[in-house]
Amino acid sequence: MNPSQSDRHAGSVSIDSPAKTHPVESRAAKMIREIFESGRPLTYIRSSEEQRVGRLLLDVGRRLSGSTPVPVWQWSLTEGMHRDGEAAQAGTQAPRGALDFIVAHKDAAIFHLKDFHEPLRESPEIRRRLRDVYQHCIDQRKFIVLSSPVRFIPEEVERSVIFVELRPPDVVELADFLRDEIHRIAPPGESANTSEEVLYQLAPALQGLTLDEARYALRRALAAGRLGPESLPALLEEKRLLVNRSGVIEFIAGTTDLADIGGLENLKKWLLDRRKLFQMRDTLTSEIVPKGVLMMGIPGCGKSLSVKAIASSFQLPLYRVDMTEIFSGRHGKPEGAFVEACHMMEDMAPAVLWFDEIEMGITSTESGGEQGRIFAFFLTWMQEKTRGLFVAATANRIDLLPAEMIRKGRFDEVFFVDLPLDDERIEIFKIHLSRRGMDPSGFNLSQLTQFTGGWAGAEIEQCVVSALTRARLEGRELTDQDLISVAVKIVPLSRTMKEQINHIRAWAFERAVRASPHPIGR
Repeated sequence: MNPSQSDRHAGSVSIDSPAKTHPVESRAAKMIREIFESGRPLTYIRSSEEQRVGRLLLDVGRRLSGSTPVPVWQWSLTEGMHRDGEAAQAGTQAPRGALDFIVAHKDAAIFHLKDFHEPLRESPEIRRRLRDVYQHCIDQRKFIVLSSPVRFIPEEVERSVIFVELRPPDVVELADFLRDEIHRIAPPGESANTSEEVLYQLAPALQGLTLDEARYALRRALAAGRLGPESLPALLEEKRLLVNRSGVIEFIAGTTDLADIGGLENLKKWLLDRRKLFQMRDTLTSEIVPKGVLMMGIPGCGKSLSVKAIASSFQLPLYRVDMTEIFSGRHGKPEGAFVEACHMMEDMAPAVLWFDEIEMGITSTESGGEQGRIFAFFLTWMQEKTRGLFVAATANRIDLLPAEMIRKGRFDEVFFVDLPLDDERIEIFKIHLSRRGMDPSGFNLSQLTQFTGGWAGAEIEQCVVSALTRARLEGRELTDQDLISVAVKIVPLSRTMKEQINHIRAWAFERAVRASPHPIGR
């Protein structure tokens, strides 16, 4: 459990969902078991997943020390106190009757009380009786679990209750759930593929989802064909729909290889080295595991493309935080929406998280304002977030970035992405021609360097697109002359915004590592 997660609620415990854990016991089950084995008789679990809490308690009951499993009793206002598959005990439908039943029960047991916050809120008698029950259950191996989608703990019992914020399931819990669910929904007479290899390939793709959401994603994958590695696109598509509904986090689909980026050799080499460390993250100390990278520089020179290539190279899903939506007010206060988005992404780990144009949303150092509080949270979160989350941030207006943002320890490295030089521009032309089905060797690209000085990569792409459009409209193949004719008419950003570009270069000269091996021109 990460310090940042355990501190979300003062005096509470939060369960995180790491990328990998022990192959037998999930992190959530381990947390609850340790709470019980410490002797605490009263636990409050905040979660909307009642069935999942029930599954966890059954698992914990089997694992508690002792010669026999500890049974689990369930209570609700509509069904009373009962064990799974059995009728309710007489006189237990009322909350007071349920608490009296717990006191009278002679043997070790786990009592799962659903939505018990309402009786606690409404009745002083129930609050008093719960305090009696707490005293009675100490050292009796009787454990009471209150589960609810909301947090309500009366002052009378606050010091007696341990509060658990149940985060989405981890890989182990998801794999166990997939195993059971696949067997349950498999057509009669068909053998279900529940090998450990397949389960642990699919489970990471579902991290961040509830078990109900994972069930729907699984059924979508099964509807598309046989379950296996080929099911990942279907699982990720369901996850994309669920993640995008948050409104502030966007799942970025598609793949971009590092080879699709022209130049930036220093950045590419750094990423390949960090990929090795990131894949070894569970065997390394936290200070060695890569946290993230900040890329700043000239607009249109490949920063966003590089972020997509990072996700592809690391073989991880890519998510983008929409800071415009964060500050729109449509999702509550910006500070709360941002914190919730960051915590949600920790549940999605392992993943790459993209903050685009970070200087537009996380830069204010005014301690009294909301942006200042967001900035302070972000700095702390960057150092303490789960090790399975790699942050990739891009920035254009680097003069807006405060020193606290770019100092070592927040990001592993700060790269400056400059305008491409001659050989890099030729490489970018080759990439865009090849992407559109043309053989670059059929063009004299070296002659284009004299017309494209100071161009960004985006301007090279538009040159190719415009020239190809003209050729297709005239019903012929693209020629060198088409490219030259378009090139001489394009006025690059480096010319129209010369002063700003020179300011960016001057700022980066002493403050950032060059993404390309070439020296930065002033």
